[in-house]
Amino acid sequence: MLSMKAKYATRALMVLAANEGKMLQSKTIAREADAPMKFLEAILLELKNNGLVESRRGIFGGYYLAKPAKDIMLGEVIRLMDGMLAPIHCASLNSYRKCDDCVDENACAIRHAMIEVRNATSAVLDSKTLADMVRTQMKKQTSPSPVLHGRGPG
Repeated sequence: MLSMKAKYATRALMVLAANEGKMLQSKTIAREADAPMKFLEAILLELKNNGLVESRRGIFGGYYLAKPAKDIMLGEVIRLMDGMLAPIHCASLNSYRKCDDCVDENACAIRHAMIEVRNATSAVLDSKTLADMVRTQMKKQTSPSPVLHGRGPG
């Protein structure tokens, strides 16, 4: 499940991507991203420490993307904020850890299903850039909302 931290980080980065080339104050980013100011400040610092945003101090200071929005992948942001994409550690590439109760990892149907989940999730998230996300949002804001047809709860 996507944490609020990852959601706010993504929203903040999308605000910066939509204003690429401009420096924005944290209060502007918080307002546009609909994120709590204190929480967002910690997130922006983490994004800065990991090379996704830069900042300048002072009255005319603020935050801006450290690299083009087309070069920042959604998967990178989510991994940075939430850690692994895999639902369980034994299915993770970067945070692999064998389950304590595992008898035979190679025969474990749960592990193999979760590897498929991880691979599918990664394929989507690692193909979406911030620029893609901003374009999609702009299109959706200018067109009527589609009716969603689900196949049950969840």
